[in-house]
Amino acid sequence: MKITLPLPRTLTSLFIVAMEHTPFDIESFVPWRVGGPYRRAVITSANNGTLTAAHHTTPWKPTGAATTLTDDERRRLRRTKHHVVVSSTAPPYKLPTTMQAARAAARALARESDGLLIDPLTGSTILTCGRCAGEPTDFRLTDDWLTWDVQVHDAATCPPWDPADTGVCDCLRVTSRGLRRFALPEITLDGAACAHNLCATNLLRTVANRLVTDHLSYVNTHPEATERKLDDFLQIHPSDQPDGGLSFGVQLTPYDSDLGELGRTGSIRRLKVGPAPGTGQVACLKVGPPSGFTGSLNDWLCATQAATSHPSLTLISPHTLTTPDPTPVSSLAA
Repeated sequence: MKITLPLPRTLTSLFIVAMEHTPFDIESFVPWRVGGPYRRAVITSANNGTLTAAHHTTPWKPTGAATTLTDDERRRLRRTKHHVVVSSTAPPYKLPTTMQAARAAARALARESDGLLIDPLTGSTILTCGRCAGEPTDFRLTDDWLTWDVQVHDAATCPPWDPADTGVCDCLRVTSRGLRRFALPEITLDGAACAHNLCATNLLRTVANRLVTDHLSYVNTHPEATERKLDDFLQIHPSDQPDGGLSFGVQLTPYDSDLGELGRTGSIRRLKVGPAPGTGQVACLKVGPPSGFTGSLNDWLCATQAATSHPSLTLISPHTLTTPDPTPVSSLAA
């Protein structure tokens, strides 16, 4: 089955720099004093109006997405009196360069003003000192482009004295934050054991890396496309994984993150990840085992992380039974 993803004409990336004082003129700083490898891109984007830096003489107020700020970051934020919104708007085929240039400008502003750099989409801050002072030249999805919303159902089935008893636990839900900036749905894994927090996040990170790699390749080679057909089965190859591993399949299912799984007991705070229900747009994709896998979600999750032989992992796609495995796609560095 194919999942239809609409491609917008333009995408906007936003970054916030909250500061106590503005010791320089923002308009003269951006773009002219942004150095490094993105200087030319920032100047060009600012001159044609696709990159802007708007100065507001008021503190920036965090929204629900900014719940990952630490206590120290919140204290710093309360002391600020100004904020700058750095915005970049460009068609999808110009990714990831346009959003890297915007973040490079925001980094430079934050470093010069000793401000707090915040990505409102992921709800997290970005380091602007030490080895992370400048925007990396190479694009890596793990360079603070994604964060993970980890939650547990309040009617958890796992015994509180033994959360590692994965046979009876299905209370964990992990959802990405940040794939929307690439015109992709967010992804979620719902119903694993809470003891598998790290494994679930690692799996989703691998899936996200592969999705973004394929998506950027598509939009760059189809700049006029208004939609993309995404296969609901994704084959993960050893080359897609940071440390290699087994080839395994992933089933992708459109998912209403506001409702969760039908029949699930207990409640969980629903992370708003995209368009309202009924708009016809896929806001979130549920990640799970293909139909040919025999076993529970926890069994599949453990098998994808193991370094041992699991024949069932390579024979779970109806496509692979009749056609050879597709050529592995080179993934983004992780």
